[in-house]
Amino acid sequence: MQTYRIAIVGGGLSGLYAAYLLEQQGITNYVLLEARDSLGGRIASASASGHPAPGMAPAVDDIDRFDLGPTWFWPGFQPQLDRLVHDLGLECFGQYEQGDMVVEHSSSVPPMRRRGFKNLPSSMRLVGGMGALIDVLLSRLDSTRIITGQPVRRLRCTDHHVELDSEDAFGHITTWCAEHVLLALPPRLAEDSIEFTPALPQALALQWRATATWMAPHAKYIAIYDSPFWREQGLSGEARSMLGPLGEIHDASMPGGSAALFGFFGMPARFRKNVPEDELLPLCRTQFMRMFGPQAATPKAEIIKDWALDPYTATVADLDGAGHYAEVPAATVTSGPWSSRLTGIASEWSRQFPGYVAGAIEAASLGVQALPKPSS
Repeated sequence: MQTYRIAIVGGGLSGLYAAYLLEQQGITNYVLLEARDSLGGRIASASASGHPAPGMAPAVDDIDRFDLGPTWFWPGFQPQLDRLVHDLGLECFGQYEQGDMVVEHSSSVPPMRRRGFKNLPSSMRLVGGMGALIDVLLSRLDSTRIITGQPVRRLRCTDHHVELDSEDAFGHITTWCAEHVLLALPPRLAEDSIEFTPALPQALALQWRATATWMAPHAKYIAIYDSPFWREQGLSGEARSMLGPLGEIHDASMPGGSAALFGFFGMPARFRKNVPEDELLPLCRTQFMRMFGPQAATPKAEIIKDWALDPYTATVADLDGAGHYAEVPAATVTSGPWSSRLTGIASEWSRQFPGYVAGAIEAASLGVQALPKPSS
């Protein structure tokens, strides 16, 4: 059993950025274990054909992709993420906001046009979607250190190391050994899905369990078109609806690529899980027709991503949550056997931007900076 200095659990943005920072410092004695068969975590994309675009290999030239998870960032408020975007050579652009928005109050009143408004500061997007950030980070990493399809089931703290048991799709267990573990998955998910031996301090476990996971209760619908016909009508693509099934809608078009609209479902996750996707899709198309006209009836592709149904994102507790939380949990154990052995680095552990893309960058940076010196 090989011993690593660092084991990273989770191959979303925080885990990949932590690996990037380690390699920048010349630290290559690490392993990254990802439960999914693809990398990126909650940063996921759909292609113009409507199929999920796996984040397994660099595809920086593939711009025609649409975000199923986080979409925006704000450079003025999030300078660390902004610097990383520029250092990695990624292109960004402002969210399209020109024209009127559409508001729908009830089934008895037709949708109304209203004067649109611009967000200040502007919401920015990446060319190629947030997946472009994952692609470029992957291209800078040693791929032999990254193992996918290996959900970590157990962590055991011994006198000198932490042993990690991961399980493949066939139920085969592999044990890894590390001096320190960086947990790059949400605290609630870690507490729910990993068996800790000895158990975490009760107060910490309760704190992690109470921390809502960003995106976990939410779902997106994306409709992809050949052209942004709503812009020709003087509409921005932004809309709000009290009728649904989508509550908040935006233009998701990609410069140099396809046009698209996306909406967040307004119905709770616990209700959504009882409605088959083949029933939700026509409801979404009908809503877009009401709000944007008959051209919205025939997207060339459409996709629903319900994060509440993703076992590597959501737990049962997330079905009733709103995805917000009042307090950032502790990222480390201050005393006992887990002290100096375990650090949480997922976005929920960020002090400034918990849950956001910028939060993943901040939490990973702080976690890597605080790593104990290697044992002799």
